[in-house]
Amino acid sequence: MESDKPILIQFHFHKRKTGLTSSIENVLPYLEQDFELYIFGSLLSGQKIGWGRVFRLLKANRKVIIHAHRNNEIIRALLLRMLGFDFKLVATRHAESPPSKLTLGLLRKADQVISLTFNMQQSLPLSSSVIGHGVQTDFFVPDPRAKIQNVSQQNIICVAGRVRERKGHQVVLDALIPILGNYPNWALVVVGKVDDQNFVERLKTEVLQKELTIQVYFHPETKEIKNYYQASKIVVVPSYSEGFSLVCLEAMSCGVTVVATRGVGVHDDVIDDQKTGYLFPPGDSDGLQKILLGLISRELKCTSEAGRNKIVNEWSAQKEANQLKLLYLQ
Repeated sequence: MESDKPILIQFHFHKRKTGLTSSIENVLPYLEQDFELYIFGSLLSGQKIGWGRVFRLLKANRKVIIHAHRNNEIIRALLLRMLGFDFKLVATRHAESPPSKLTLGLLRKADQVISLTFNMQQSLPLSSSVIGHGVQTDFFVPDPRAKIQNVSQQNIICVAGRVRERKGHQVVLDALIPILGNYPNWALVVVGKVDDQNFVERLKTEVLQKELTIQVYFHPETKEIKNYYQASKIVVVPSYSEGFSLVCLEAMSCGVTVVATRGVGVHDDVIDDQKTGYLFPPGDSDGLQKILLGLISRELKCTSEAGRNKIVNEWSAQKEANQLKLLYLQ
């Protein structure tokens, strides 16, 4: 029996899994109850289809929504439109920087454009709706029993995500190296995929020279990132730029005090400074050091409970799905 649900086709054409991939996967389970859902592309979990099935779905005389996230995906959707197929095209912008002429031209062809943050919306010279990514708050939960293997310290400061210079790892080291030795029960754990091996080697050399190898750990990318959040007292998100910053939301959902860069990605939207987390200017190692010292010494309050409540109430994947549903069906 044919479903009477609208058809939703998520396009995903990329050579590797990214934070964008995870963000889409987070919300899909909450859309399945209202849409007949398909994946056109690769690496995204769900019911995958090829060109032939896409053609058949578009010929089925049913409401079809195509959601694209990258230029190559919008181009594929526009090719389908050139063939005469009727569907609603939704495109999400995933970068804060002003779009290129090509990107802007493609976005103008979409029926609806989504910006992830208000800063992103302001950088777009066209109308868009702000719908941020959500977190599976029943998965990213606090767990005081969590431990990180081979880390002996009880108090952990974690930096999670891709490791390259623009992600701000040097800023964290500059803030912690002068003080970490005074707090032997605290450790820094850097976990994530290495994009720049030379950069990582420079960081490791600096740690070695300062005789802090027993307090600073470098761990590879892992599927168990939730455990890293749960085992940490503090998560630092020191990026100079972000399209969104899912790490910030996931860590807060796990009940961790988050310290993040001001004016970057979604940080200002989700962190009420000194209430649901802490903000510092990008590149400001002195400012970061002051916050970390305050948290370590308990002169500054832990924001774990307030941070999690913020995510549960305002940034859940269920809420994102509800907002997307309204936009899809307009």
